[in-house]
Amino acid sequence: MDKMIHAILVDSVIFLALFGIAVGRLPRLRMNRATIAFAGAAFLIALGGISAEEAAAAIDLSTLILILSMMIITANLKFSGFFDMAGLAVLRAADRPRKLLALVMASSAVLSALFLNDTICIMMTPLVATLCVRAKRDPVPYLIALALAANIGSAATIIGNPQNMLIGASSGIPFVRFLARLVIPSIAGLVVAYILTIAVFRKEFSTNEQMTAADLISGESANQNLYKPLLYKSLVAILIMIVAFILNAPVYAAAMVAAAILLTTRRIKPERVFAELDWTIIAFFGGLFIITAAVAKTEAFAWFVAKALPLVGQSMAGLSAFTLVLSNLISNVPAVMLMRPLAQYFADTEKFYLVLAMASTYAGNLTLLGSVANLIVAESAKKFGIHISFGTYLKVGLPTTVVTVILGTLYLMFT
Repeated sequence: MDKMIHAILVDSVIFLALFGIAVGRLPRLRMNRATIAFAGAAFLIALGGISAEEAAAAIDLSTLILILSMMIITANLKFSGFFDMAGLAVLRAADRPRKLLALVMASSAVLSALFLNDTICIMMTPLVATLCVRAKRDPVPYLIALALAANIGSAATIIGNPQNMLIGASSGIPFVRFLARLVIPSIAGLVVAYILTIAVFRKEFSTNEQMTAADLISGESANQNLYKPLLYKSLVAILIMIVAFILNAPVYAAAMVAAAILLTTRRIKPERVFAELDWTIIAFFGGLFIITAAVAKTEAFAWFVAKALPLVGQSMAGLSAFTLVLSNLISNVPAVMLMRPLAQYFADTEKFYLVLAMASTYAGNLTLLGSVANLIVAESAKKFGIHISFGTYLKVGLPTTVVTVILGTLYLMFT
């Protein structure tokens, strides 16, 4: 095959794959991001854009093991009734609109930092929507705030979202160190999102009268689906994992051991646990690892690096801005994968990875389409007759993203 034709074919597959991943589909084809990534990787191997050996070496098993392990832990927590219990406890404590907003955001952020932001949005959206409907409040600001807080909170830890898991595996930054550096920007980001939500939805929060809907959530309902043996076992496994994190054990190994403890059981059939796992994420990451490795071999990527480096320079502000734009063009996980090779050009690689994690995650708050967590909240809300429009979300998401990225960048630059 002529070299020029071969290069055109390879570049075309890469372009179509990245385009499809960015928009979530390809015209006239029933494909989601996972199938696009998997198929794109397969076609690149078939075309010789990357060899089978190089493709196998490109797949980061530690990241895939970490994601799989956290999904197993989360599935067990779901079966135990932990998320229902935590969500209902928060809602029962909320007796005023601003207090409800604060509690929803705080719980969303903390739980997202520990158990993946997408999962928390799946679990909490029905609870928040139900309470708002019962209390005759406008559910839109609370649900938007839920998504914003889930994204912001997930940035604080290596296990909070898929892109952070990838960065954690690539950078080798210890769990505690990562948390210590990003927890302050995340707390500040929550405060910013809280203030901006109240400011944008002034009508909803102009009066802070007492709510009575929380009384409709009885103590019995919180314990209705609580399976205490599994709950206690899950909490013990998580405690062991956190202790291992503190002792600087490899993050993926600690999570794997915790997952193994939960899989060693007489009570829960393994089929039930594995049915809860989102295998599309594994397929998506596996394919994306191969695609980005193929991208790194192209002349187009060499051009990208040559153009990106002068724009970014050694400036963390430039890196942050570039990451923000790229994350909204092609989504945050592909953006992080493409940006990883630039770490070698930075004197302080740890700070590079921390800024990359912060900016790529906060970038997800820019628009309703910016992150999967946002889409989960919007789609789940439709089941309750609640519509979150692109424009309504943008009123809060845009200023929140700009302010939080600026604050996060300044904090990481000067500390």
